[in-house]
Amino acid sequence: MLRSGDSPNAFTFPFALKSCAALLLPVSGAQLHGHVVKTGCESEPFVLTALISMYCKCRLVDNARRLFDENSQSRKLTVSYNALIAGYTHNSQFSNAIVLFCQMRLVGVSANAVTMLGLVPGCTMPMHLCCGMSIHGCNVKCGLDTDLSVENCLLTMYVRCGPIELARKLFDDIPEKGLITWNAMISGYAQNGFAGHVLDLYREMKMSSICPDPVTFVGVLSSCANLGTEKVGREVEWQIECSGFGFNPFLKNALINMYARCGNLVRAQAIFDDMPEKNLVSWTAIIGGYGMHGQGEMAVQLFEEMIRTGVRPDGALFVSVLSACSHSGLTAKGLHYFAAMERNYGLRAGPEHYSCVVDLLGRAELAFDRVTELEPTNIGYYVLLSNIYTDAENLEGVLRVRLMMRHRKLKKDPGCSYVEYKGRTNLFVAGDRSHPQTEEIYTMLDRLEDLVKELDGTKKNDQEKRTEELISGLGVHSEKLAIASALLNTGVGTEILVIKNLRVCGDCHLFIKLVSKIVDRQFVVRDATRFHHFKSGVCSCNDYW
Repeated sequence: MLRSGDSPNAFTFPFALKSCAALLLPVSGAQLHGHVVKTGCESEPFVLTALISMYCKCRLVDNARRLFDENSQSRKLTVSYNALIAGYTHNSQFSNAIVLFCQMRLVGVSANAVTMLGLVPGCTMPMHLCCGMSIHGCNVKCGLDTDLSVENCLLTMYVRCGPIELARKLFDDIPEKGLITWNAMISGYAQNGFAGHVLDLYREMKMSSICPDPVTFVGVLSSCANLGTEKVGREVEWQIECSGFGFNPFLKNALINMYARCGNLVRAQAIFDDMPEKNLVSWTAIIGGYGMHGQGEMAVQLFEEMIRTGVRPDGALFVSVLSACSHSGLTAKGLHYFAAMERNYGLRAGPEHYSCVVDLLGRAELAFDRVTELEPTNIGYYVLLSNIYTDAENLEGVLRVRLMMRHRKLKKDPGCSYVEYKGRTNLFVAGDRSHPQTEEIYTMLDRLEDLVKELDGTKKNDQEKRTEELISGLGVHSEKLAIASALLNTGVGTEILVIKNLRVCGDCHLFIKLVSKIVDRQFVVRDATRFHHFKSGVCSCNDYW
Protein backbone atom coordinates (compact mmCIF):
# COMPACT_ATOMS: atom_id res chain seq x y z
CA MET A 1 0.00 0.00 0.00
CA LEU A 2 2.82 2.40 0.94
CA ARG A 3 4.86 1.43 -2.14
CA SER A 4 1.90 2.20 -4.36
CA GLY A 5 1.77 5.71 -2.96
CA ASP A 6 -1.50 5.34 -1.05
CA SER A 7 -1.66 6.72 2.49
CA PRO A 8 -3.13 4.71 5.36
CA ASN A 9 -5.86 6.32 7.42
CA ALA A 10 -7.80 5.85 10.65
CA PHE A 11 -9.64 2.88 9.13
CA THR A 12 -6.44 1.12 8.00
CA PHE A 13 -4.36 1.25 11.18
CA PRO A 14 -6.64 -0.70 13.58
CA PHE A 15 -6.61 -3.77 11.29
CA ALA A 16 -2.83 -3.66 10.83
CA LEU A 17 -2.25 -3.18 14.56
CA LYS A 18 -4.56 -6.10 15.43
CA SER A 19 -2.45 -8.30 13.13
CA CYS A 20 0.75 -7.22 14.92
CA ALA A 21 -0.89 -8.01 18.26
CA ALA A 22 -2.11 -11.43 17.12
CA LEU A 23 1.32 -12.36 15.70
CA LEU A 24 3.22 -10.81 18.64
CA LEU A 25 5.25 -8.44 16.42
CA PRO A 26 6.16 -5.50 18.70
CA VAL A 27 8.79 -4.07 16.30
CA SER A 28 6.34 -3.95 13.40
CA GLY A 29 3.75 -2.51 15.78
CA ALA A 30 6.14 0.26 16.84
CA GLN A 31 6.83 1.06 13.17
CA LEU A 32 3.09 1.33 12.57
CA HIS A 33 2.91 3.63 15.59
CA GLY A 34 5.37 5.91 13.81
CA HIS A 35 3.14 6.01 10.72
CA VAL A 36 0.15 6.79 12.96
CA VAL A 37 1.96 9.82 14.39
CA LYS A 38 3.03 11.01 10.92
CA THR A 39 -0.52 10.85 9.60
CA GLY A 40 -1.97 12.58 12.67
CA CYS A 41 -4.30 9.69 13.53
CA GLU A 42 -3.06 9.18 17.09
CA SER A 43 -6.11 10.83 18.67
CA GLU A 44 -8.61 8.76 16.69
CA PRO A 45 -10.39 6.58 19.30
CA PHE A 46 -10.17 3.29 17.38
CA VAL A 47 -6.53 3.84 16.42
CA LEU A 48 -5.57 4.82 19.97
CA THR A 49 -7.33 1.78 21.41
CA ALA A 50 -5.68 -0.52 18.85
CA LEU A 51 -2.24 0.86 19.77
CA ILE A 52 -2.81 0.32 23.50
CA SER A 53 -4.08 -3.23 22.88
CA MET A 54 -1.15 -4.04 20.60
CA TYR A 55 1.45 -2.95 23.16
CA CYS A 56 -0.34 -4.86 25.94
CA LYS A 57 -0.61 -8.08 23.95
CA CYS A 58 3.07 -7.79 23.01
CA ARG A 59 3.81 -7.48 26.77
CA LEU A 60 4.97 -3.86 26.50
CA VAL A 61 2.51 -2.61 29.11
CA ASP A 62 4.67 0.36 30.09
CA ASN A 63 4.56 1.60 26.48
CA ALA A 64 0.78 1.26 26.51
CA ARG A 65 0.50 3.19 29.78
CA ARG A 66 2.82 5.94 28.50
CA LEU A 67 0.68 6.32 25.39
CA PHE A 68 -2.48 6.42 27.53
CA ASP A 69 -1.05 9.10 29.86
CA GLU A 70 0.37 11.28 27.07
CA ASN A 71 -2.88 11.43 25.12
CA SER A 72 -5.50 13.58 26.84
CA GLN A 73 -8.19 12.15 24.56
CA SER A 74 -7.64 8.64 25.94
CA ARG A 75 -8.57 9.68 29.48
CA LYS A 76 -12.07 10.57 28.29
CA LEU A 77 -12.79 7.35 26.38
CA THR A 78 -14.27 4.19 27.83
CA VAL A 79 -12.65 2.13 25.05
CA SER A 80 -9.16 3.36 25.99
CA TYR A 81 -9.66 2.50 29.66
CA ASN A 82 -11.05 -0.89 28.62
CA ALA A 83 -8.01 -1.66 26.47
CA LEU A 84 -5.51 -0.81 29.22
CA ILE A 85 -7.50 -2.55 31.99
CA ALA A 86 -7.68 -5.73 29.88
CA GLY A 87 -3.97 -5.35 29.14
CA TYR A 88 -3.06 -5.15 32.82
CA THR A 89 -5.17 -8.23 33.54
CA HIS A 90 -3.66 -10.12 30.58
CA ASN A 91 -0.16 -9.37 31.91
CA SER A 92 -0.97 -10.44 35.50
CA GLN A 93 -0.90 -6.86 36.82
CA PHE A 94 -4.28 -7.08 38.50
CA SER A 95 -3.57 -4.41 41.12
CA ASN A 96 -2.81 -1.89 38.36
CA ALA A 97 -6.06 -2.87 36.62
CA ILE A 98 -8.02 -2.18 39.82
CA VAL A 99 -6.32 1.20 40.36
CA LEU A 100 -7.09 2.22 36.77
CA PHE A 101 -10.71 1.11 37.15
CA CYS A 102 -11.04 3.25 40.29
CA GLN A 103 -9.53 6.24 38.44
CA MET A 104 -11.99 5.65 35.63
CA ARG A 105 -14.90 5.79 38.06
CA LEU A 106 -13.53 8.90 39.82
CA VAL A 107 -13.24 10.96 36.62
CA GLY A 108 -16.75 9.98 35.60
CA VAL A 109 -15.97 7.77 32.60
CA SER A 110 -18.73 5.16 32.38
CA ALA A 111 -17.94 1.46 32.55
CA ASN A 112 -19.59 -1.08 30.27
CA ALA A 113 -19.68 -4.84 29.81
CA VAL A 114 -16.28 -4.81 28.06
CA THR A 115 -14.77 -3.11 31.13
CA MET A 116 -16.04 -5.90 33.38
CA LEU A 117 -14.92 -8.63 30.98
CA GLY A 118 -11.41 -7.16 31.08
CA LEU A 119 -11.34 -6.72 34.86
CA VAL A 120 -13.09 -9.73 36.42
CA PRO A 121 -10.74 -12.45 35.00
CA GLY A 122 -7.97 -10.95 37.15
CA CYS A 123 -9.68 -12.39 40.25
CA THR A 124 -8.17 -15.87 40.29
CA MET A 125 -7.36 -16.67 43.94
CA PRO A 126 -9.21 -16.73 47.27
CA MET A 127 -7.39 -13.56 48.34
CA HIS A 128 -9.15 -11.76 45.47
CA LEU A 129 -12.66 -12.62 46.70
CA CYS A 130 -13.41 -9.31 48.44
CA CYS A 131 -12.18 -7.39 45.42
CA GLY A 132 -14.28 -9.59 43.12
CA MET A 133 -17.38 -9.01 45.23
CA SER A 134 -16.78 -5.24 45.05
CA ILE A 135 -16.53 -5.47 41.26
CA HIS A 136 -19.77 -7.46 41.28
CA GLY A 137 -21.40 -4.62 43.24
CA CYS A 138 -20.14 -2.05 40.72
CA ASN A 139 -21.49 -4.24 37.96
CA VAL A 140 -24.98 -4.10 39.50
CA LYS A 141 -24.75 -0.32 40.05
CA CYS A 142 -23.80 0.15 36.39
CA GLY A 143 -26.89 -1.81 35.34
CA LEU A 144 -24.85 -4.60 33.76
CA ASP A 145 -26.31 -7.45 35.81
CA THR A 146 -28.49 -8.50 32.87
CA ASP A 147 -25.52 -9.05 30.55
CA LEU A 148 -25.06 -12.83 30.35
CA SER A 149 -21.40 -12.69 29.29
CA VAL A 150 -20.52 -10.59 32.36
CA GLU A 151 -22.60 -12.84 34.65
CA ASN A 152 -20.77 -15.89 33.28
CA CYS A 153 -17.45 -14.16 33.95
CA LEU A 154 -18.48 -13.35 37.53
CA LEU A 155 -19.65 -16.94 38.03
CA THR A 156 -16.22 -18.21 36.97
CA MET A 157 -14.64 -15.73 39.40
CA TYR A 158 -16.68 -17.07 42.34
CA VAL A 159 -15.80 -20.64 41.35
CA ARG A 160 -12.08 -19.79 41.45
CA CYS A 161 -12.11 -17.60 44.55
CA GLY A 162 -14.77 -19.51 46.51
CA PRO A 163 -16.69 -20.42 48.51
CA ILE A 164 -18.67 -22.42 45.96
CA GLU A 165 -21.97 -21.44 47.63
CA LEU A 166 -21.54 -17.88 46.35
CA ALA A 167 -21.13 -19.19 42.83
CA ARG A 168 -24.28 -21.29 43.19
CA LYS A 169 -26.26 -18.29 44.48
CA LEU A 170 -25.26 -16.23 41.43
CA PHE A 171 -26.02 -19.20 39.17
CA ASP A 172 -29.53 -19.51 40.62
CA ASP A 173 -30.11 -15.76 40.18
CA ILE A 174 -29.34 -15.82 36.44
CA PRO A 175 -32.77 -16.03 34.75
CA GLU A 176 -31.71 -17.22 31.29
CA LYS A 177 -28.78 -19.61 31.58
CA GLY A 178 -26.72 -20.44 28.50
CA LEU A 179 -24.38 -23.37 27.87
CA ILE A 180 -21.39 -21.42 29.22
CA THR A 181 -23.31 -20.71 32.44
CA TRP A 182 -24.07 -24.39 33.02
CA ASN A 183 -20.49 -25.40 32.14
CA ALA A 184 -19.00 -22.85 34.56
CA MET A 185 -21.09 -24.17 37.46
CA ILE A 186 -20.52 -27.85 36.58
CA SER A 187 -16.75 -27.27 36.26
CA GLY A 188 -16.77 -25.37 39.55
CA TYR A 189 -18.41 -28.22 41.41
CA ALA A 190 -16.09 -30.76 39.76
CA GLN A 191 -12.92 -28.79 40.60
CA ASN A 192 -14.01 -28.35 44.22
CA GLY A 193 -14.80 -32.03 44.74
CA PHE A 194 -18.61 -31.81 44.79
CA ALA A 195 -19.11 -34.75 42.47
CA GLY A 196 -22.68 -35.47 43.58
CA HIS A 197 -23.70 -31.87 42.86
CA VAL A 198 -22.20 -32.17 39.37
CA LEU A 199 -24.47 -35.10 38.51
CA ASP A 200 -27.53 -33.35 39.97
CA LEU A 201 -26.77 -30.22 37.94
CA TYR A 202 -26.19 -32.29 34.81
CA ARG A 203 -29.69 -33.76 35.17
CA GLU A 204 -31.14 -30.25 35.63
CA MET A 205 -29.28 -29.10 32.53
CA LYS A 206 -30.77 -31.87 30.40
CA MET A 207 -34.26 -31.03 31.71
CA SER A 208 -33.66 -27.40 30.65
CA SER A 209 -33.15 -28.57 27.05
CA ILE A 210 -29.56 -27.26 26.96
CA CYS A 211 -27.36 -29.50 24.81
CA PRO A 212 -24.07 -30.36 26.57
CA ASP A 213 -20.72 -29.95 24.83
CA PRO A 214 -17.29 -31.59 25.45
CA VAL A 215 -16.58 -29.22 28.37
CA THR A 216 -19.77 -30.41 30.08
CA PHE A 217 -18.99 -34.07 29.48
CA VAL A 218 -15.43 -33.79 30.86
CA GLY A 219 -16.75 -32.37 34.16
CA VAL A 220 -19.48 -35.02 34.42
CA LEU A 221 -17.13 -37.91 33.60
CA SER A 222 -14.59 -36.78 36.21
CA SER A 223 -17.39 -36.78 38.79
CA CYS A 224 -18.53 -40.25 37.72
CA ALA A 225 -14.92 -41.37 38.22
CA ASN A 226 -14.78 -39.86 41.72
CA LEU A 227 -18.09 -41.44 42.77
CA GLY A 228 -17.59 -44.74 40.97
CA THR A 229 -20.96 -44.40 39.20
CA GLU A 230 -20.25 -46.44 36.09
CA LYS A 231 -23.94 -46.62 35.15
CA VAL A 232 -24.14 -42.83 34.75
CA GLY A 233 -20.77 -42.89 32.97
CA ARG A 234 -22.10 -45.37 30.40
CA GLU A 235 -25.11 -43.11 29.78
CA VAL A 236 -22.76 -40.16 29.27
CA GLU A 237 -20.66 -42.18 26.82
CA TRP A 238 -23.80 -42.99 24.82
CA GLN A 239 -24.76 -39.30 24.75
CA ILE A 240 -21.24 -38.37 23.63
CA GLU A 241 -21.59 -40.70 20.65
CA CYS A 242 -25.07 -39.37 19.82
CA SER A 243 -23.79 -35.78 19.99
CA GLY A 244 -21.04 -36.44 17.46
CA PHE A 245 -18.17 -35.96 19.93
CA GLY A 246 -17.04 -39.59 19.88
CA PHE A 247 -13.65 -38.80 18.36
CA ASN A 248 -12.79 -35.97 20.76
CA PRO A 249 -9.45 -36.96 22.38
CA PHE A 250 -10.20 -35.10 25.62
CA LEU A 251 -13.41 -37.10 26.04
CA LYS A 252 -11.67 -40.36 25.15
CA ASN A 253 -9.12 -39.69 27.90
CA ALA A 254 -11.89 -38.80 30.36
CA LEU A 255 -13.70 -42.06 29.51
CA ILE A 256 -10.54 -44.12 30.03
CA ASN A 257 -10.05 -42.50 33.43
CA MET A 258 -13.72 -42.94 34.37
CA TYR A 259 -13.93 -46.64 33.48
CA ALA A 260 -10.56 -47.42 35.10
CA ARG A 261 -11.56 -45.70 38.35
CA CYS A 262 -14.98 -47.39 38.30
CA GLY A 263 -13.30 -50.79 38.16
CA ASN A 264 -13.99 -51.63 34.51
CA LEU A 265 -10.45 -51.93 33.21
CA VAL A 266 -11.56 -54.00 30.20
CA ARG A 267 -13.66 -51.13 28.82
CA ALA A 268 -10.92 -48.60 29.63
CA GLN A 269 -8.41 -50.67 27.65
CA ALA A 270 -10.85 -51.04 24.74
CA ILE A 271 -11.30 -47.26 24.45
CA PHE A 272 -7.53 -46.77 24.71
CA ASP A 273 -6.89 -49.33 21.95
CA ASP A 274 -9.51 -47.65 19.76
CA MET A 275 -7.75 -44.27 19.86
CA PRO A 276 -5.91 -43.59 16.56
CA GLU A 277 -3.49 -41.19 18.28
CA LYS A 278 -2.65 -41.52 21.95
CA ASN A 279 -1.28 -38.48 23.79
CA LEU A 280 0.47 -38.26 27.15
CA VAL A 281 -2.83 -37.92 29.03
CA SER A 282 -4.12 -41.13 27.39
CA TRP A 283 -1.06 -43.10 28.50
CA THR A 284 -1.19 -41.60 32.00
CA ALA A 285 -4.86 -42.59 32.40
CA ILE A 286 -4.43 -46.22 31.33
CA ILE A 287 -1.14 -46.73 33.22
CA GLY A 288 -2.68 -45.21 36.34
CA GLY A 289 -5.70 -47.48 35.93
CA TYR A 290 -3.60 -50.66 35.86
CA GLY A 291 -1.59 -49.37 38.81
CA MET A 292 -4.75 -48.82 40.88
CA HIS A 293 -5.84 -52.39 40.13
CA GLY A 294 -2.52 -53.78 41.37
CA GLN A 295 -1.39 -54.85 37.89
CA GLY A 296 2.03 -53.25 38.13
CA GLU A 297 3.69 -55.45 35.52
CA MET A 298 1.13 -54.41 32.91
CA ALA A 299 1.54 -50.76 33.88
CA VAL A 300 5.31 -51.07 33.42
CA GLN A 301 4.86 -52.77 30.03
CA LEU A 302 2.61 -49.94 28.87
CA PHE A 303 5.13 -47.36 30.08
CA GLU A 304 7.91 -49.03 28.10
CA GLU A 305 5.64 -49.22 25.04
CA MET A 306 4.89 -45.52 25.39
CA ILE A 307 8.61 -44.68 25.49
CA ARG A 308 9.13 -46.71 22.30
CA THR A 309 6.42 -44.71 20.52
CA GLY A 310 8.33 -41.49 21.24
CA VAL A 311 5.97 -39.96 23.81
CA ARG A 312 8.00 -38.12 26.46
CA PRO A 313 6.83 -38.69 30.07
CA ASP A 314 6.18 -35.90 32.56
CA GLY A 315 6.11 -35.76 36.34
CA ALA A 316 2.46 -36.81 36.59
CA LEU A 317 3.07 -39.97 34.56
CA PHE A 318 5.99 -40.94 36.78
CA VAL A 319 3.69 -40.66 39.80
CA SER A 320 1.42 -43.26 38.14
CA VAL A 321 4.36 -45.54 37.30
CA LEU A 322 5.96 -45.31 40.75
CA SER A 323 2.58 -45.85 42.41
CA ALA A 324 1.96 -48.92 40.22
CA CYS A 325 5.35 -50.36 41.23
CA SER A 326 4.59 -49.64 44.89
CA HIS A 327 1.21 -51.39 44.82
CA SER A 328 2.69 -54.48 43.16
CA GLY A 329 5.87 -54.76 45.22
CA LEU A 330 8.12 -53.98 42.24
CA THR A 331 10.73 -52.25 44.38
CA ALA A 332 13.72 -52.58 42.04
CA LYS A 333 11.81 -51.33 39.01
CA GLY A 334 10.30 -48.49 40.98
CA LEU A 335 13.72 -47.29 42.13
CA HIS A 336 15.04 -47.64 38.57
CA TYR A 337 12.30 -45.36 37.22
CA PHE A 338 12.75 -42.93 40.10
CA ALA A 339 16.44 -42.57 39.22
CA ALA A 340 15.63 -42.32 35.49
CA MET A 341 13.37 -39.32 36.02
CA GLU A 342 16.21 -36.82 36.30
CA ARG A 343 18.94 -38.85 34.60
CA ASN A 344 17.05 -39.60 31.37
CA TYR A 345 14.32 -36.95 31.23
CA GLY A 346 15.58 -34.01 33.28
CA LEU A 347 12.56 -34.17 35.61
CA ARG A 348 13.18 -33.15 39.21
CA ALA A 349 11.44 -35.34 41.78
CA GLY A 350 8.76 -33.59 43.80
CA PRO A 351 7.06 -34.45 47.09
CA GLU A 352 4.52 -36.68 45.30
CA HIS A 353 7.36 -38.81 43.88
CA TYR A 354 9.09 -39.11 47.26
CA SER A 355 5.73 -40.12 48.71
CA CYS A 356 5.65 -43.09 46.32
CA VAL A 357 9.19 -43.99 47.38
CA VAL A 358 8.04 -43.94 51.02
CA ASP A 359 5.50 -46.60 50.13
CA LEU A 360 7.97 -48.44 47.91
CA LEU A 361 10.77 -48.78 50.43
CA GLY A 362 9.00 -48.64 53.75
CA ARG A 363 11.94 -46.56 55.01
CA ALA A 364 9.27 -44.27 56.29
CA GLU A 365 10.98 -41.97 58.75
CA LEU A 366 13.94 -41.16 56.48
CA ALA A 367 11.76 -40.37 53.45
CA PHE A 368 9.16 -38.68 55.66
CA ASP A 369 11.74 -36.13 56.82
CA ARG A 370 12.53 -35.36 53.19
CA VAL A 371 8.94 -34.84 51.97
CA THR A 372 7.86 -32.82 55.00
CA GLU A 373 10.89 -30.59 54.46
CA LEU A 374 9.56 -29.92 50.93
CA GLU A 375 5.88 -29.60 51.91
CA PRO A 376 5.52 -29.36 55.71
CA THR A 377 1.74 -28.73 55.61
CA ASN A 378 0.78 -31.54 53.21
CA ILE A 379 -1.49 -33.77 55.31
CA GLY A 380 -1.03 -36.75 52.96
CA TYR A 381 2.50 -37.53 54.10
CA TYR A 382 1.54 -37.63 57.78
CA VAL A 383 -1.34 -39.98 56.97
CA LEU A 384 1.00 -42.19 54.94
CA LEU A 385 3.51 -42.51 57.79
CA SER A 386 0.64 -43.19 60.21
CA ASN A 387 -0.59 -45.98 57.92
CA ILE A 388 2.88 -47.55 57.80
CA TYR A 389 3.08 -47.53 61.61
CA THR A 390 -0.44 -49.00 61.78
CA ASP A 391 0.53 -51.86 59.44
CA ALA A 392 3.54 -52.55 61.66
CA GLU A 393 1.22 -52.50 64.73
CA ASN A 394 3.37 -49.67 66.13
CA LEU A 395 0.75 -47.84 68.20
CA GLU A 396 3.38 -45.54 69.73
CA GLY A 397 4.45 -44.39 66.25
CA VAL A 398 0.85 -43.74 65.21
CA LEU A 399 0.21 -41.62 68.30
CA ARG A 400 3.47 -39.72 67.74
CA VAL A 401 2.40 -38.77 64.20
CA ARG A 402 -1.07 -37.72 65.44
CA LEU A 403 0.52 -35.48 68.09
CA MET A 404 2.79 -33.96 65.45
CA MET A 405 -0.25 -33.23 63.26
CA ARG A 406 -2.09 -31.66 66.19
CA HIS A 407 0.94 -29.52 67.10
CA ARG A 408 1.17 -28.27 63.49
CA LYS A 409 -2.62 -27.74 63.38
CA LEU A 410 -3.12 -30.19 60.50
CA LYS A 411 -6.40 -32.07 60.17
CA LYS A 412 -6.95 -35.33 58.34
CA ASP A 413 -9.90 -35.39 55.95
CA PRO A 414 -12.77 -37.39 57.49
CA GLY A 415 -13.15 -40.85 56.00
CA CYS A 416 -16.20 -41.35 53.79
CA SER A 417 -17.44 -44.09 51.48
CA TYR A 418 -19.92 -44.18 48.61
CA VAL A 419 -21.97 -47.17 47.51
CA GLU A 420 -24.59 -47.24 44.77
CA TYR A 421 -27.76 -49.34 44.78
CA LYS A 422 -31.36 -48.92 43.62
CA GLY A 423 -30.27 -46.07 41.33
CA ARG A 424 -28.97 -43.89 44.18
CA THR A 425 -25.52 -43.09 45.55
CA ASN A 426 -25.34 -43.43 49.34
CA LEU A 427 -22.68 -41.63 51.40
CA PHE A 428 -21.37 -42.85 54.77
CA VAL A 429 -18.84 -41.29 57.13
CA ALA A 430 -17.09 -42.95 60.08
CA GLY A 431 -19.57 -43.64 62.87
CA ASP A 432 -22.45 -42.46 60.65
CA ARG A 433 -25.99 -42.66 62.06
CA SER A 434 -27.76 -40.40 59.58
CA HIS A 435 -28.97 -43.10 57.16
CA PRO A 436 -32.71 -43.96 57.29
CA GLN A 437 -31.76 -47.63 57.80
CA THR A 438 -29.24 -46.94 60.56
CA GLU A 439 -30.64 -49.52 63.01
CA GLU A 440 -30.80 -52.26 60.37
CA ILE A 441 -27.28 -51.41 59.14
CA TYR A 442 -25.72 -51.64 62.61
CA THR A 443 -27.64 -54.85 63.35
CA MET A 444 -26.30 -56.34 60.11
CA LEU A 445 -22.80 -55.11 60.98
CA ASP A 446 -22.92 -56.70 64.45
CA ARG A 447 -23.95 -60.04 62.90
CA LEU A 448 -21.14 -59.83 60.37
CA GLU A 449 -18.61 -58.94 63.09
CA ASP A 450 -19.65 -62.03 65.09
CA LEU A 451 -19.31 -64.27 62.01
CA VAL A 452 -15.92 -62.75 61.19
CA LYS A 453 -14.67 -63.43 64.73
CA GLU A 454 -15.69 -67.08 64.38
CA LEU A 455 -13.95 -67.40 61.02
CA ASP A 456 -10.82 -65.38 61.80
CA GLY A 457 -8.20 -67.91 62.81
CA THR A 458 -5.74 -65.27 64.02
CA LYS A 459 -7.81 -64.80 67.23
CA LYS A 460 -6.77 -61.16 67.64
CA ASN A 461 -8.61 -59.30 70.34
CA ASP A 462 -10.79 -56.30 69.52
CA GLN A 463 -8.19 -53.83 70.81
CA GLU A 464 -5.60 -55.13 68.33
CA LYS A 465 -7.97 -55.47 65.40
CA ARG A 466 -9.49 -52.01 65.69
CA THR A 467 -6.33 -50.04 66.38
CA GLU A 468 -6.97 -47.54 63.60
CA GLU A 469 -10.64 -47.07 64.51
CA LEU A 470 -9.80 -46.50 68.17
CA ILE A 471 -7.07 -44.00 67.36
CA SER A 472 -9.29 -42.05 65.00
CA GLY A 473 -11.96 -41.74 67.68
CA LEU A 474 -14.65 -41.80 65.02
CA GLY A 475 -16.17 -45.23 65.58
CA VAL A 476 -16.96 -47.76 62.85
CA HIS A 477 -15.19 -46.98 59.59
CA SER A 478 -17.32 -45.88 56.66
CA GLU A 479 -16.53 -48.79 54.33
CA LYS A 480 -17.99 -51.29 56.82
CA LEU A 481 -21.21 -49.28 57.00
CA ALA A 482 -21.37 -49.03 53.20
CA ILE A 483 -20.98 -52.79 52.80
CA ALA A 484 -23.59 -53.60 55.47
CA SER A 485 -26.00 -51.18 53.80
CA ALA A 486 -25.41 -52.66 50.35
CA LEU A 487 -25.94 -56.21 51.62
CA LEU A 488 -29.32 -55.13 53.00
CA ASN A 489 -30.40 -53.54 49.72
CA THR A 490 -29.03 -55.71 46.90
CA GLY A 491 -29.86 -59.16 45.64
CA VAL A 492 -27.88 -62.35 46.15
CA GLY A 493 -24.82 -62.54 43.88
CA THR A 494 -24.74 -58.81 43.09
CA GLU A 495 -21.22 -57.35 42.98
CA ILE A 496 -20.83 -54.41 45.38
CA LEU A 497 -18.58 -51.44 44.54
CA VAL A 498 -17.48 -49.13 47.38
CA ILE A 499 -15.54 -45.90 46.81
CA LYS A 500 -13.51 -44.60 49.78
CA ASN A 501 -11.61 -41.30 49.93
CA LEU A 502 -8.84 -42.61 52.24
CA ARG A 503 -6.64 -45.70 52.34
CA VAL A 504 -8.43 -48.75 53.75
CA CYS A 505 -7.04 -49.79 57.15
CA GLY A 506 -5.85 -53.30 57.98
CA ASP A 507 -8.87 -54.19 60.14
CA CYS A 508 -11.39 -53.17 57.47
CA HIS A 509 -9.38 -54.99 54.81
CA LEU A 510 -9.48 -58.21 56.82
CA PHE A 511 -13.16 -57.69 57.63
CA ILE A 512 -14.19 -57.26 53.97
CA LYS A 513 -12.04 -60.19 52.91
CA LEU A 514 -13.71 -62.55 55.37
CA VAL A 515 -17.22 -61.19 54.72
CA SER A 516 -16.76 -61.92 50.99
CA LYS A 517 -16.33 -65.57 51.95
CA ILE A 518 -19.13 -65.62 54.52
CA VAL A 519 -21.82 -64.13 52.24
CA ASP A 520 -20.33 -65.45 48.97
CA ARG A 521 -20.24 -62.01 47.35
CA GLN A 522 -17.63 -60.11 45.39
CA PHE A 523 -16.70 -56.69 46.79
CA VAL A 524 -14.71 -54.10 44.84
CA VAL A 525 -13.28 -51.34 47.03
CA ARG A 526 -11.48 -48.35 45.56
CA ASP A 527 -9.54 -46.53 48.23
CA ALA A 528 -7.26 -43.50 47.90
CA THR A 529 -4.48 -45.48 46.22
CA ARG A 530 -5.83 -48.56 44.42
CA PHE A 531 -8.59 -51.09 43.78
CA HIS A 532 -9.17 -54.15 45.97
CA HIS A 533 -11.16 -57.04 44.48
CA PHE A 534 -12.42 -59.26 47.33
CA LYS A 535 -13.77 -62.72 46.49
CA SER A 536 -14.03 -65.97 48.49
CA GLY A 537 -11.89 -64.60 51.31
CA VAL A 538 -9.05 -63.41 49.06
CA CYS A 539 -8.07 -59.90 47.91
CA SER A 540 -6.47 -59.11 44.56
CA CYS A 541 -3.77 -57.07 46.32
CA ASN A 542 -2.51 -60.21 48.10
CA ASP A 543 -2.58 -58.18 51.32
CA TYR A 544 0.01 -55.76 49.90
CA TRP A 545 -1.27 -52.21 49.54
